[in-house]
Amino acid sequence: MQTLASILVFIIALEHLFILYLEMFLWAKPKGRKIFAMSEEQAEATKVLAANQGLYNGFLAAGLFWSLVYPAPEVAYHIQLFFTVCVLVAGLYGGATASKVIYKVQALPAFITLAVLLATGYL
Repeated sequence: MQTLASILVFIIALEHLFILYLEMFLWAKPKGRKIFAMSEEQAEATKVLAANQGLYNGFLAAGLFWSLVYPAPEVAYHIQLFFTVCVLVAGLYGGATASKVIYKVQALPAFITLAVLLATGYL
């Protein structure tokens, strides 16, 4: 179960690196505009905000990756819990305020990962 939790944390970390890439580097490009269903004008007007958002997603990814290499398993577990809850909260907020798709792509994987983490527990 511990291995499953680590795999899920790794997948969420990779997802947030991908989101960083989308928001920081592809936002105003044709592919980014298509993914986020925006006009060129909308993308240009919001690209600085999107890059900032992307940076925050990068911090989530960094914390999750850090939790996978932290040398003390009990501490690593708590780092994983913290960052997974952060991803879940961000996904719930994004799903409620920006796009319902965020519930599926961010909140649901975080919820599943959190459930697995709690089932394996160091608490």
